[in-house]
Order: sequence, then structure tokens, then C-alpha cells
Amino acid sequence: MRISRLLTSAFLLTLTYSAQANVTLPALIADNMVLQQKSTVALWGWAEAGETVSVTASWQKAPVNATADAAGNWLVRVPTGQAGGPYTIRFQGRNELTVRNVLLGEVWLCSGQSNMAFSVSKKPNSGSYTGVINEAEVVPKASYPAIRMFTVKNTVANEPQRDTQGQWQVCSPQTVGEFSAVAYFFAQEIHEHTRLPIGLINSTWGGTPAESWTRKDVLEQDPDFRPILRRYERGLTTFEQDQATYKQQLAEFQQERAANPQTARMAPVAPVGVTSNKSPYKLYNGMIRPLIPYTLRGVLWYQGENNADRAYQYRRLFPALIQSWRQEWQQPEMPFYFVQIAPHRSQNPEIREAQLLTLQTVPRTGMAVITDWGDSLDIHPRNKQVVGHRLAQWALAKDYGAKKTVYSGPIYHSMKVEAGGQVRLRFDYAAGGLQARNGPLREFTIAGPDSVFRPAQARIEGNSVVVWNEQVKQPVAVRFAWRAIPNPNFYNAAGLPATPFRTDQWKLKTQGLL
Repeated sequence: MRISRLLTSAFLLTLTYSAQANVTLPALIADNMVLQQKSTVALWGWAEAGETVSVTASWQKAPVNATADAAGNWLVRVPTGQAGGPYTIRFQGRNELTVRNVLLGEVWLCSGQSNMAFSVSKKPNSGSYTGVINEAEVVPKASYPAIRMFTVKNTVANEPQRDTQGQWQVCSPQTVGEFSAVAYFFAQEIHEHTRLPIGLINSTWGGTPAESWTRKDVLEQDPDFRPILRRYERGLTTFEQDQATYKQQLAEFQQERAANPQTARMAPVAPVGVTSNKSPYKLYNGMIRPLIPYTLRGVLWYQGENNADRAYQYRRLFPALIQSWRQEWQQPEMPFYFVQIAPHRSQNPEIREAQLLTLQTVPRTGMAVITDWGDSLDIHPRNKQVVGHRLAQWALAKDYGAKKTVYSGPIYHSMKVEAGGQVRLRFDYAAGGLQARNGPLREFTIAGPDSVFRPAQARIEGNSVVVWNEQVKQPVAVRFAWRAIPNPNFYNAAGLPATPFRTDQWKLKTQGLL
């Protein structure tokens, strides 16, 4: 028995030493991956401390060497040329690894909650966020071997993780069903315009707030964000009791919905426990940190629904997330394009304003407006092709040289009160004129000094809109599409919808909620 135990111990020690000695790679650095073209990309992994790792890319003449530090970490930076491939990369230390079918192209991180996670094909028992409206048409045509997607495993982590799980999938009719639909339609359009390979990193989880994707120290260091952490810590102390109450409320809600599927009452909200995907900073730890420093072209983001109840705070939280990610990737000008929340009964206009303000104040951002494609009863509108298209317009214009591409609908610029109680509104992105579709302009309201908003008449005059209400003799403010479920019909000549807006600075319902 003693000899057996000694042999077993020796075998385990051999395994441990072998594991330490072997060069290993993160899940992202694997067959079928796409690396950012015309840049210097980061390649990294682990080995025994002090071990020399030689990295040879088949598009390079000479290898690049690195030495593993005391913790076994190593990293090299390899120049990349123009898009192309397939290439191989050989990693050699005490052992040798070869990564095959590598393309040089454009790499986009696609993140957020369920509307970005929303897959091309319908999945059984998956709720409402799978299956695009034109799935039967899209899937058979999805033969794009130069488009690849890596889907990050859903992971809640207390501490920053060094690796994730997942694999690169080559786009085909057999694989596209699992792709994020918004990301796929974006990539398809960019690829067809540029012929460049496109790599998509899908790091998403439904029902998650922005703070879950934000680094802990970013939340700790800002007085406006510390209440998020305090609320989370308090909730952990009462979690068991809160969970019991939630289960009872959920059962009552499900009974009510079974009796009346069109019930207006919202489902109860589950308490946030230590393993919840709504926990602050833990999705950053488990699903973003392991991706750094994989070199990116930019980020696509579709999130905000779970921050609508604290929309005013999102004015600062969302920009803070963007800034921190850019810092982490050491890419201060990294494009960050996002989707404005669609009309839905749970989404107040304040969350859309917070997103608009991010567009207006954070450089190198873009916003796809989809007020014309919402669903008042389903927070997951199924037409994802229009979303991917509108995101692609920003990228084509800003990053791929399509200078004539119009990428934004009208954005409010200024107002002027004119004779007769009329207000003239001027807009950016109004080149070619403004349009009302299917009847006269809708969704404009106007208020006087009493701050009471009344429905307004509106007409287009060139690149401006004139708004009035006979009852408002001294107008001071105008709002457009300022409600949870607006039904606007205001576009520019390129067919892009105007973003909701307000001209006033009066206090909002979520103001002061932290």
C-alpha cells in the first residue's frame, strides 16, 4: 500500500510538473480565429516560469520570443498585414502548439444583454429572445466562411478570470443559427461591402445591468456608483428571506398570466444573490477580463433595459463603462457603437435620453435608433436585421471609408420660439430634408411655463420642424416621442428615424435614484 501511495504521488507530481512546463493558450487563441489586420496583435498564454516561448506566424518571416514571468504568464505582440489567410501560428516552448485556419481581418466584441444574445435561429424552450423574423430566409444563405464567431461561456466570477470557455465557429447554414443575430447581420453587411474577414466575440447574458459588466474599482471610486455596491451587499444579508418572497410572488404572477396572457403587470424581480448574473462587476470578471488584451477593431453594445429604473444614473455609468474598457484594451479611440432601447412598456424615455447623451458626449461612439421597430409587449423585437444594418452604417461611414453613407437619423440641435406661439426646431443629420411617413408628424408635445405637456401639431419646413398648440400661448419646451411606447414617423431623407428628445431640463422621475 505504501509503495502504491508513493507511486501515485510521484505520478501526480509528474502531471503537475508537466502541466506547468507545457505552453498553454487561452480559449480565444485557437483554430479558426480572426486577428485584427494592419495592427500589432497580442498573443499570450502560460508556461513554466522562466520558459522561453517562440511564436511563429506564417505571415511573418521571423519568430517572436517571450519569457514567462514568475507566475508563468507570457505575451508577445505580432505585427499583422492586410486582411487574408488562412494562416497558421506555431507556439513552441517545452512543447509545441499549432493554431490553424487563422484569418487576418476585423474583430468586433459584441456584448450586452438578451437583445444582443438573441440568436438567429429559434431554440426550444428558450423564451422570446431567439429566432429572427426572417430565419427561414437567412439561414440557408449564410455561407460566409470569412465570418467567424466566438461565444463566451456565461460566467459569474468574484475575481477577475484569466480565461474563458468557447470556440471559434465558421459561419455556415449549419452554424449560423447559434450566432448572435445582431452581430451576424452587422458582420454580413460589413463583409459584403469590404470583402474583409470578420471576427465576432459574443460576450452576452440576458437580463443584466451595466454594472455587472463594469470593473469593480470603477464602481468603488465614484460616489454615484458606490450605492450599487452597498445595495448589493445589503441584499446578500437578506437574500434567503427575499428569495422566499420572490418565489411566492412569482407563483401568483404565473397564475395571473395563465388566466390572462395579456396582463399588464410586470413579473416580479428576483433578488440578487452571490451567484446572480445581475451582481455588480462579476460578469466583467468572468466574461470581459479573460478577453483582454485580444486586439479589437471596436465594440457593439445592446444593453440598457435593466438600467431603465435608474436611467439618470446610466448617463454616467454607461460612459464610465466605455472609458474603462478602452483603458483596459489600451485603445482610447476604440469605436463603441450601441443600440438605443426600443419602445416597450417597461422602458421609460429617460433611458433613451441617457443613451443619446452618451452619443453626444463620448467621442467615437455611434447609436442605432430603432423606435420604428419595437414591440410594446415583447422587449425582444425579432427584426434584428434592421438593427445590424443601422450599426453597420456607423462602422461603414466611420471605419471603412464609406463617406457617403448616412449613419444617423435627425438629432435635435436647437429651438427658437417664433411669433404666434410657434417653436422652430432644427436638427443635425437632416441633409436632403426631413420626412413624415404615413401621415402628418406624430409624437410631438409642447409645454408652457406650467410644465404641462400637450399634444402638438407639427409640420416640416426644409431642415426644420415647426411645432405648436393653440392652447400654449407661451411655449418654453418641446418633447418628441417622450413615452415608453412611442409611435413616431419622423425620418431624414436616408430613411433613418429621429431619436426621441426633449428641449427642457426639468427634473426627471429617475433623477436622484442611485
